[in-house]
Amino acid sequence: MTKSPYTPEKVWQWQSGNGGKFSSINRPTAGPRFNKSLPAGKHPLQLYSLATPNGVKVTILLEELLEKGIADAEYNAFLIDIMEEDHFSSGFCDINPNSKIPALIDNSQQPAIRVFESGAILLYLAEKFSAFIPKPLHLRTECLNWLFWQMGSAPILGGGFGHFYAYAPEKLQYPIDRYTMEVKRQLDVLNIHLQDNTYLCGNEYTIADIAIWPWYGVLVTGGLYDAAEFLNVDAYPHVQRWAKLISTRSAVKRGRMVNRTWGEDSEQLHERHQASDFDLNTQDKK
Repeated sequence: MTKSPYTPEKVWQWQSGNGGKFSSINRPTAGPRFNKSLPAGKHPLQLYSLATPNGVKVTILLEELLEKGIADAEYNAFLIDIMEEDHFSSGFCDINPNSKIPALIDNSQQPAIRVFESGAILLYLAEKFSAFIPKPLHLRTECLNWLFWQMGSAPILGGGFGHFYAYAPEKLQYPIDRYTMEVKRQLDVLNIHLQDNTYLCGNEYTIADIAIWPWYGVLVTGGLYDAAEFLNVDAYPHVQRWAKLISTRSAVKRGRMVNRTWGEDSEQLHERHQASDFDLNTQDKK
């Protein structure tokens, strides 16, 4: 192995350029950077998010709940622009002290309940509305197995592979090799399991699928990091079959639009306050 020219300092010190593309927002400190209250809408559920793979998990579930006829799942979705440091406002930090999207407030409870971390939000909403989580203990446990698998695995894909392959200021072989190897192992885990299962929990579509699809499903269908060819995703046909199946769901298509500020205009809905916003968005783009 070639010796690296970098030698770690005895005590690491933060520099303003640390972090590559995200150096302007990444710092080794927590807490709010400025005072600003969050906006609020008329519905009990208030979501503050961005349409990243983490963010769309929640909007997909909310749209699935509404499509299922659960009217109490109506929600307001407000845009949190991380490049503008919205997630470091005092209002957002009150909901999520970790300053990461998504974050949810449920005002139907008194006192209001804050929920942060995407997996926690999915579980909270599934339990609140008794939907998209199996009732039999063995299937519920399997669902939670895969939900927590995603929470532990996706940081390797996003923070590891995605950062060094797509965002780092220079291409470094060791971290790219290291994280590519692990991402492909994870894809193989999914591929083996999905060989004999329609969804992650057999024939039932659950929050496990909703959690995993925005990362791994979008990856194998060519929509994440432009890395499909590099990862040879054709080697995972069962993941591709599952990913394409989920992508056809109307609630998934709507959920991906919410809080999205990039791509085609017809794919963006910066804020969502009522179901008709999707129709208005389409009309505005004609």
